[in-house]
Amino acid sequence: MKISTEGLKSFIPTNTINELIESQAHAPESRVRDIIAKSLDKQRLEPDETASLLSVSDPELKQLILQGAHELKERIYGNRIVLFAPLYVGNECVNDCVYCGFRISNKECVRSTLSHEQLIEETKSLVETGHKRLIMVYGEHPIYSPEYIAETVQTVYDTKYSKGEIRRVNINAAPLDVEGFRTVKSVGIGTYQIFQETYHEETYARLHPRGPKSSFLWRLDGLDRAMKAGIDDLGIGALMGLYDWKFEVMGLLYHTIHLEQTFGVGPHTISFPRIEPANGTDFANHPPHRVSDEDFKHMVAVIRLSVPYTGMILTAREPIAIRDEVMRYGISQIDAGSSIGVGDYSSKDEESKKKSQFVLGDTRSLDDVIYELAKSGYIPSFCTSCYRAGRTGEHFMEFAVPGFVKRFCTPNALLTFAEYLYDFSSPRTLAVGMELIESETARIEDDNMRQSVRDKLASMKAGQRDLYY
Repeated sequence: MKISTEGLKSFIPTNTINELIESQAHAPESRVRDIIAKSLDKQRLEPDETASLLSVSDPELKQLILQGAHELKERIYGNRIVLFAPLYVGNECVNDCVYCGFRISNKECVRSTLSHEQLIEETKSLVETGHKRLIMVYGEHPIYSPEYIAETVQTVYDTKYSKGEIRRVNINAAPLDVEGFRTVKSVGIGTYQIFQETYHEETYARLHPRGPKSSFLWRLDGLDRAMKAGIDDLGIGALMGLYDWKFEVMGLLYHTIHLEQTFGVGPHTISFPRIEPANGTDFANHPPHRVSDEDFKHMVAVIRLSVPYTGMILTAREPIAIRDEVMRYGISQIDAGSSIGVGDYSSKDEESKKKSQFVLGDTRSLDDVIYELAKSGYIPSFCTSCYRAGRTGEHFMEFAVPGFVKRFCTPNALLTFAEYLYDFSSPRTLAVGMELIESETARIEDDNMRQSVRDKLASMKAGQRDLYY
């Protein structure tokens, strides 16, 4: 694949972002309250409004922002949390990103790519624990071509287990050209995720010295090409710790605005992982712009308020205590039962760490995570109905903006949760889970929908599966 940046221009206004962050500092309480009220009215914020929230330092105003984010999350997404797992297919890479354990110059990284048989075993191991949604992760290397990605996705979809199968595969891989994206789309992927890593172009150039990823513009234009190829379910992200986190949040917002203005629909998800230690990678062990826990919570709340309808992903990079707290402020998706070594689910070995990209902070099993979620009043969800019913991109927004997400997604979450409980859960998770399902079903306001959910739950108890709206 030949990379060409001819005609490409950055839509990240570096100077404007710096000026906004500086000029909007010390926003008065009245402005902060007005901005939160606008967000609670389910309107995306403008850059100057987001900059005002980012610059808040007063503890009481920060608390207002956290409360606003929590309320907005409840209004739009309810109390459900969507679950997925990462599946690392291969860690070969031709880039030399200074912060990444997979970089080509890291001699401590053990290179590995799953064989066809190993991929099937990894998939089976995930399905056997109850997973229904995966994100497949690939290094950036010519062997991971669009055709290869499509083939491996199809292998995952074709792998069946007596109690289930993977119903949605998302992708985290290198930016492709338009034809490459069309090839990957043809096998029915869900979200295609590309992290810009840092939206600060000067820092980007310094941290990506070699390889195709060294092109800031090619990567920035990646999701535009995906849209042109017909993939309208996209994920953006920045790796927090490479540059100032406030700048990165503004970059994520400008990327969202660009997609909205260019294609009529913004990203489906936003990710904001903090950089974590990586084998043989000193930079990752001592990031120059480390984000504190307090700033991380503030950042998550501001992103939630800035983009009310965009899903937010919190990964197992974070320790359990932070995950538990930050979920309140806008998170809609988390991974659980995760392993990030190539081949790690089906066959752990002594070199597993050296096949991993970084170190995880939450290593609980899927069942342990689900038990804790249910105990805390969250509905664990494996729902894939919007994807399978074609409610993506603009169609998703037609449902989301009027508030239909909560109406459709809560019933679907309950059904997929019940499916997990019947087929995979431990006795303690089954007990707390069924109690939660009963109480949440009783809370459904629409009489017809409440009865319909109860009917489907009864059918599921009798042995039917894969029921959704």
